[in-house]
Amino acid sequence: MSKVVLITGGSSGIGKSVGEFLTSKGFIVYGTSRNPQNIKNHPFKLVALDVRNVETIEAAISEVIKNEGKLDVLVNNAGMGITGPVEETPTDEMRNVFETNFFGAIEVMKAVLPTMRAQKSGLIINVTSIAGYMGLPFRGIYSATKGALELVTEALRMEVKNFGIKVTNVAPGDFATNIASGRYHTPVFETSPYKKIYQSNLDLMDSHVDSGSDPIQMAEAIYKVINNSNPKVHYKVGDFMQKFSIVLKRILPDKVYEKLLMNHYKL
Repeated sequence: MSKVVLITGGSSGIGKSVGEFLTSKGFIVYGTSRNPQNIKNHPFKLVALDVRNVETIEAAISEVIKNEGKLDVLVNNAGMGITGPVEETPTDEMRNVFETNFFGAIEVMKAVLPTMRAQKSGLIINVTSIAGYMGLPFRGIYSATKGALELVTEALRMEVKNFGIKVTNVAPGDFATNIASGRYHTPVFETSPYKKIYQSNLDLMDSHVDSGSDPIQMAEAIYKVINNSNPKVHYKVGDFMQKFSIVLKRILPDKVYEKLLMNHYKL
């Protein structure tokens, strides 16, 4: 029987690419969107789900299980970006991103676990970020949300292994998606002491996204993970230097690595 896959944030970007690719490989794919009724001619089914609303999470998962009788794979992909100096970023906006990227992902996992436990099988793939392995200037809050999800995944993986459930992280680097349009940008204030350097870093971040890799690489990576009977704890998907930056952080003294980042971001 075809595996049933649920992808949060499946209406665009990485989620859409993954869903389209898995559909072409014979999987039964459901994506989620807060407003699926507004999306026409989508390449796979969409159900309504807002990761910040537990009722919608439960309703969406119930709909998938009612239709298919099972749920084999969860791709926890829904997320949002945030930029800004820590000092000037509104705390409410920080909380909002944590609610989406961290607590929202946890709520979806909590909702699928009873079904997967009853099946004695299941796979949860959390889409994190290479940015979650390091504190990036003007992206510190985003890095924190993804780093926190990486660590929770490590813990959950051990907690549910005896139930036949597998959990893993897939951390993308920069991909050519529309993430920048949905990102919260702390304004560049005229009187800000960070004005010049923050603006130049915003321009740099946007150029990285615009020139990013094709999201099909993430789709292919997730397809391989699904077909792996014993997936690793962590996967990284991106260009060589993005992945190598994680290796450098492990082997270089902290201040040397910090200096490399500061040079890269012209700080």
